[in-house]
Amino acid sequence: MALGDLDTKRLPTGAVLIVGAGLAGLYLALKLAPRQVYVLTSRRSSVGAASAWAQGGIAAALSPDDTAESHASDTIAAGDGLVDPEIARILATEGPDRVRDLAAMGVPFDRNDQGELYLSLEAAHSMPRVARVKGDTAGAEIIKVMVKKAQDADHITGLIGWRAESLLQDGNGAIAGALARNDEGSMLGIEADVTVMATGGVGGLFAVTTNPRTARGDALGMAAVVGAQMRDMEFVQFHPTAIDIGRDPAPLATEALRGDGATLCNSDGVRFMPRYHPQGELAPRDDVARAIFAEITAGRQPYLDCRTAIGSHFPEQFPTVFESCMSANIDPRTQLIPIAPAVHYHMGGIATDSFGQSSLDSLLAVGECSAVGVHGANRLASNSLLEATVFGGRAAEYINGRDWAERKAGTIRVQPWLAMGPEVSQSLRNSMTLNCGVRRNAAKLNELLQLIDTLIERVGRANPLVASKMIASAALARNESRGGHFRDDFPKTKTKAVSSYLTYDMLD
Repeated sequence: MALGDLDTKRLPTGAVLIVGAGLAGLYLALKLAPRQVYVLTSRRSSVGAASAWAQGGIAAALSPDDTAESHASDTIAAGDGLVDPEIARILATEGPDRVRDLAAMGVPFDRNDQGELYLSLEAAHSMPRVARVKGDTAGAEIIKVMVKKAQDADHITGLIGWRAESLLQDGNGAIAGALARNDEGSMLGIEADVTVMATGGVGGLFAVTTNPRTARGDALGMAAVVGAQMRDMEFVQFHPTAIDIGRDPAPLATEALRGDGATLCNSDGVRFMPRYHPQGELAPRDDVARAIFAEITAGRQPYLDCRTAIGSHFPEQFPTVFESCMSANIDPRTQLIPIAPAVHYHMGGIATDSFGQSSLDSLLAVGECSAVGVHGANRLASNSLLEATVFGGRAAEYINGRDWAERKAGTIRVQPWLAMGPEVSQSLRNSMTLNCGVRRNAAKLNELLQLIDTLIERVGRANPLVASKMIASAALARNESRGGHFRDDFPKTKTKAVSSYLTYDMLD
């Protein structure tokens, strides 16, 4: 289909199209001033942004006793051999100033009586360095401030109620904007000289997740089919402590609870983590998730015990978790919280450099849909919000620091929009959880890939199917266990750690 067959919007010369309105996209948009920015989002509020659901907080070396070197070291250790040391150094070094910038914008971080930031401890951090807001509402409060700032900014225009479904290209293969569709099915071609993907993660591809159901890897599918390079797609982080009350998505019991002393136990209140890892409840997330999964597999329902560590202080210290529990008639001050692992974060994504530039001209990516090399095989707790600001800010500096060629779109690719209905979506989600979950093996992954190929033949190359195929194919190709990727048939970790890079045409 030619662009001329659709309603089109040509953005002003040099303007930037940002696809997504989470923290990475909005922070980038604000830092691009005075350059004109257009933010494309299907949401009419901040509720659907995964950034707004982040409970733990934002990690940075803000204490006089802490250092960027220590934060970088913890980041590298958690990433199980696949973190780029230079990227970790950038994150840790630039992180404190980004947090101070958020505070200056109006984010009401928790502080002590002396006005200093209250910093909490989370798993795999060597010291307390996680800045929180009202206990467990950091993501929501930060997004609230970002949305208000963006609404007040003269250089930002919202394209609200539109979902991007494919990328436009010029005659040389460079990205020239995006094709979007609204709830009624009307399409709009948006031509832009610079396009940035900031759409979030992949949790909605799985049946059990803490992410918004709309987080289906659309950016990954869009970028992959036009030839963008993908990195470390197999590495999916399962949060150990989703609240197991049968909801979709599953409410999250933040890791900060364990940082404050909550324990993991069986129905009798007996701890089990010491049997699995010397760091107990504060072991890296993938180890804790597998331990909880093992308890469930053995028929022992796992619980989070906050009765002693948090107790009566629960409502004011962790209001979000408290509300989720009470809505299911569980009083966490006096009762155990049933838990299960759930897809929480994707370490892989569109491969970029430290400024967000992808392998395709005029296409950048920031936030969870990108893979800059800072998370490796397993993201360190509360590094995600920090990544969004550090690399969102660097992308703004990069975009503003150069001249961009004018891009005119040619032929476009239309998504099989209606065909990706509830039946297909649920079939995919169930199979992803069953066959590409906490524990994987070749037989399960091949079964999943066969289903995905069948669905692609049936409905076409829908973005969620393309993203799922990239994840499953990378998981099948990695014949080892590392970080968030565990293979029953290859339980050992190889001596040499190597990131995986894929393009979609490698799978055909």
